[in-house]
Amino acid sequence: MALFALQLKFTDNERRMEVRPAHREYLHALKEAGKLTTAGPFADQTGALLIYDAADEAEVRDILAKDPYTEADVYEIVTLTEWQPLFPITT
Repeated sequence: MALFALQLKFTDNERRMEVRPAHREYLHALKEAGKLTTAGPFADQTGALLIYDAADEAEVRDILAKDPYTEADVYEIVTLTEWQPLFPITT
C-alpha cells in the first residue's frame, strides 16, 4: 500500500453544498475501511486535500469515481501524486 495526496479545486460551491452530506458519508466509510488517512477543505473553501492509502493510483481513481462529488461535477483535480511523509500521520 502507498499514500496518495489529492488536491482538489472546487468549481461549483452551491452544488457542492447540496451534495456534501453524501460526500462526507462516503469519506467516513473510506476512513473506516482504511482507505482514507485524512481529508478536509482548505480554510478559504476553494478546495481540499485528501490522503488516500491505496495500492496504486488506479485504485485512488476508482475510489474517486464512486465519490458523490465526482458525479455532481463540483471539483477539478489539481494534483494526484504518491506521497512519502517525513513524519508519521497520527490521527
